Amino acid sequence: MDPYILRLQKILQKQKEELEKKIQSKQESEHHNSLSAGTGELSQYDNHPADTATDLYEREKDFALEEHSLNEYHEIVDALERIEKGTYGICEKTGQQIPIERLNAAPTARTIVEKSSHTVSNYRPVEEDVLQGFSRYEYDHNDHETQFDAEDAYQAVARFNDNSMTYEDASLDEDDESIGYVEEIEGFLSTGIEGYQGADNVQFQRNVHLAHYFEENEE
Repeated sequence: MDPYILRLQKILQKQKEELEKKIQSKQESEHHNSLSAGTGELSQYDNHPADTATDLYEREKDFALEEHSLNEYHEIVDALERIEKGTYGICEKTGQQIPIERLNAAPTARTIVEKSSHTVSNYRPVEEDVLQGFSRYEYDHNDHETQFDAEDAYQAVARFNDNSMTYEDASLDEDDESIGYVEEIEGFLSTGIEGYQGADNVQFQRNVHLAHYFEENEE
């Protein structure tokens, strides 16, 4: 027998013995008993549903691990049988010899791994043509636009976020940004419902914009 195959056979045999002990230990454990017997509770009536769910989750996890061990055990048994038949290391699909490097990494391998010819597509979703961030939908640098834009909408909502921003250049700290007007004085000057009808009809609103305007001019 090929010395490589002989070495792999010893490795598989050792793994088989270890799995037999693990499977036997799992099958004799308490998770094969009823849930009540496993938890020591005669009744689940007075238990919180979350506690029962936790016990059930742990039980299902144990069964999943046991099933994984059983599948691995059967793969090893099958590999040992193929060694005895002389078909070990031969790809079941192509009939080619499986590289020894693959067998070293996965002794139970049944097939070879061919190099994929697929290439990464450069296709991008069409949505990316229109979803280009807030910069596409903010008008801070356009003197002819004064509407409540996308950036303003984000800022209004983000003020309720108690967590600090996790990226640089966040727009949340733009507290002095003028929303709805172009010139700063428009933040504290107002007219009646008829609109501007002369300087006599303009009123001053004593608000934070007026205070900020005076502070800047005093400096």
